[in-house]
Amino acid sequence: MNELGKLSDLPQSYRDALADQNLVPLWPSLRSLLPPTIPARQTRPTMWPYAAIRPLLMQAGALTPIEKAERRVLVLANPGQGLERMQASPAIYLGMQLLLPGEWAPSHRHTPNAVRMVVEGEGAWTTVDGEKLPMSRGDLILTPTGLWHEHGHDGSDPVVWLDVLDLPLVHYLEASYHVNGARQAVSVERGESTHARGGVLPTAGFQSSASAYPMLRYAWRDTRAALEQQARTQASDGPVQVTFVNPTTGADAQNILGFHALMLRPGEACTLPARSPASVWHVIEGAVQVTAAGESFEMGEADTCCSPGYVAIGLHNRNADAPSFLFIADESPLHRKLGIYEER
Repeated sequence: MNELGKLSDLPQSYRDALADQNLVPLWPSLRSLLPPTIPARQTRPTMWPYAAIRPLLMQAGALTPIEKAERRVLVLANPGQGLERMQASPAIYLGMQLLLPGEWAPSHRHTPNAVRMVVEGEGAWTTVDGEKLPMSRGDLILTPTGLWHEHGHDGSDPVVWLDVLDLPLVHYLEASYHVNGARQAVSVERGESTHARGGVLPTAGFQSSASAYPMLRYAWRDTRAALEQQARTQASDGPVQVTFVNPTTGADAQNILGFHALMLRPGEACTLPARSPASVWHVIEGAVQVTAAGESFEMGEADTCCSPGYVAIGLHNRNADAPSFLFIADESPLHRKLGIYEER
């Protein structure tokens, strides 16, 4: 096959004439836009150890009061994407957020979807459209697009959580904005209490809410119990994984990003097939070795890493006598909606 022409092959006068009309020749860039077999990816396998993040986050708490920060966050930026772009992957933003005792992060709403994976501490809460949700380690809290939410802390020790947003995609679509609001009155029963048993839902017509997001808090105690129960009945030839879903539809909990929890039995090792979406891995409990694209990360509790798409993922529970548990965020719902999802 003949090599495609280069931009430098064209006379400067011709290039100037194209630029005057806001035109660009495709052929010099065609192979970079449509490379053979495997997409071009900027996302690099990257790990953010919590032991390094935590002291810097606590220092941020001392340096910047919540009134000046509104949301006191350190962004987990992927060096392959460029630190200034503040994203972990093409569609995933990550941030570690700190709330100190007595603080209140004011109510607002925004177009990007967000979730909070609680990393440490007790006594904090998030109110989402009038539903007050307590925050404990390992809990997953949804703050979907357009819903009012605020954070408060009635406890005595710092609380930290991992923010996961589809902000890079929404920003790229020129649809990212926020609106500030007043402090919310708590008036809504917690959705988790009406969706506490799998397969048993409020009868249509008897539901107190027609919310598109009927369950906003997925308590870690329930998720952990589900993984352990599944492990007792599933053959020990692979990891145990559950997906956080909308309990009334069975669809992904949010529209753009997917969220999962995975359990590795003591000493278990496995290789997950290459999939098109990028993914984020966060250790809730235990110690895990994550291998992706030639990089290997020795991860402990609260450590986070990410991987580009189209690469296999190796997992190894470094604990020989106890299970390890991971939280996973990925771009799979988006890829499925676009029709580009694949496994290799």
